[in-house]
Amino acid sequence: MKTTMLMVAGAAAALAGCASLITGGDLIRPDEPTVQFTFQNTSNQVIDTVLISTCQASSYGLDRLPEGVAVGRGQSYTWTISSGCYDVMAGAVGIGSTPGKRIQVPAGRPFVLTYDGED
Repeated sequence: MKTTMLMVAGAAAALAGCASLITGGDLIRPDEPTVQFTFQNTSNQVIDTVLISTCQASSYGLDRLPEGVAVGRGQSYTWTISSGCYDVMAGAVGIGSTPGKRIQVPAGRPFVLTYDGED
């Protein structure tokens, strides 16, 4: 029983280390200032996938838009995130995406990323 519990604890610790690979890292981190991050779509494409990861994560992670939400031309979506460095990629399922963009979100003021679909 004790051996099984140790194995389960070890597996849980290993999976916790992989969490940022799967999710792209936590958007809100304890004891860090938070800001409003807005993704503004100015492209001609309806965006249904926005990947946001911390710069330290080894992947862009999962789609951060809620299920069923899409951002059309002239629309935006806002998240609360901790200030800091992020990699952002956007696109549409079945159409594709543009290369990701690295951004630095400063503390103390809202941040808007305008997505035109070009870069």
